[in-house]
Amino acid sequence: MEDIKIGSLLSFGNYNWRVLDIQNNRALIITEEVIEERPYHNAYKDITWADCALRKYLNGEFYEKFNETDKARIIPVTNKNLDNQWYGSKGGVDTKDSIFLLSLEEVCTYFGDSLSKLHNPGKNQRYWFERKDKNNSKRIARLQGQEWGWWWWLRSPGRVNVKAVYIFGTDGNIGIQGNNILKGNIDEGRCRGGVRPALWLKLE
Repeated sequence: MEDIKIGSLLSFGNYNWRVLDIQNNRALIITEEVIEERPYHNAYKDITWADCALRKYLNGEFYEKFNETDKARIIPVTNKNLDNQWYGSKGGVDTKDSIFLLSLEEVCTYFGDSLSKLHNPGKNQRYWFERKDKNNSKRIARLQGQEWGWWWWLRSPGRVNVKAVYIFGTDGNIGIQGNNILKGNIDEGRCRGGVRPALWLKLE
């Protein structure tokens, strides 16, 4: 494999991935684009990442799309699933995942440092991170094959456990209050939640 570094692009499986972190000959990568639309869960009920349908899909059907050589390079990890820092909704138990969504804390770390805004919200911040956050544009991702940005799920809970945190499509702002887990929004026509899988990859 070519020499890679944090921020570079690499091809793996049938997707292009952005390198977010490198540790001990392994890299944390996320798909460069929103690769598909899926709901966070298949029922409108209180849920956490550990039990949601999207986690089952990513670690099952999606994982099985990789060939055996690629699977051997995907490193299972234990993910912490913290409570929502603004609302206290439960993040659930730790999970062992081969493929996963980024958490609220991870997206505040790897797309520029926005942790101060997470842990010290302004008095008028109730639903969104600061719209003038200089890191917002770094989180914008296109829906695969399209020219415009699309919103995408994180694994963290929203203000209640029938919602999950997401990244707004047009400006990359963090919707910490969350979107509805089943529809993704109020639109009855389709499930519009964007998926950007992430994984730890063994480097060759």
